[in-house]
Amino acid sequence: MYCFSGSPDTNITVQEDDDVILPCLFVSSVNIESMKFDWKKKGTLLQKEVFLYDNGSYYNNGLHGQDEQFKGRVSHFSKELRNGNASIRINKTRLEDSGLYTCIFPDLQPERKIFRIELVVGASPKPYVTILKNKGQLQCEVPGAYFEPTVQWWDSDNKTLPSKTLKDQKENGLFYVIIQSTSPKPDCYRCVTTQMDIWHRISSEICVHEEPNTGWTFVAGVAVGVAGVVVVVVLVRCYIKKKEVSLIYL
Repeated sequence: MYCFSGSPDTNITVQEDDDVILPCLFVSSVNIESMKFDWKKKGTLLQKEVFLYDNGSYYNNGLHGQDEQFKGRVSHFSKELRNGNASIRINKTRLEDSGLYTCIFPDLQPERKIFRIELVVGASPKPYVTILKNKGQLQCEVPGAYFEPTVQWWDSDNKTLPSKTLKDQKENGLFYVIIQSTSPKPDCYRCVTTQMDIWHRISSEICVHEEPNTGWTFVAGVAVGVAGVVVVVVLVRCYIKKKEVSLIYL
């Protein structure tokens, strides 16, 4: 969760699915339990209703009109109202939550108090890794990231492997990347995706094992089979000799 107790006109960047706290508070402690404050998000045509508090009543507790995008995902800090804190928490952020938010005290005199927060939500999907056995190569695919990523193959010593880029495109605001590299030896390798804009790094691991030597496996199998035949022959001969000895004494 990301928490910011900042001033108006704050920029906040978070990772998709994280919780975020949007700050809205007075420099000096002012009890706002009996006041009204309204959180809105700038939309294409109209502003979206994010959260409304009015003298103890709020969305999902006596007040209606909250936008569907935020229903069940926004809460305030009731115990902090006496300290002038009108901040809200948005759970499980989505890409569409990005935008400009305003916290407004419409009834405050002599003039309305407005806080502005710019929220940016980034996407960092886990990279998908595979081994192309027919080519002897490692392949890593990033299936759509918001904020341009740097994609690399690392070995178990965190050394970067030489790689070639097969795809590096931006589609509908998301980045799609595919890279390939050749594993120099049996080891466990990681495809590492780094997004410096949001200070985020995620990786997926895959291990390359040494292929068994089919020639030796076949020879070992034959050797075991021959040994079995020899044992059977020896046992039969012993049995025949035993029979011959018994017949002589009879």
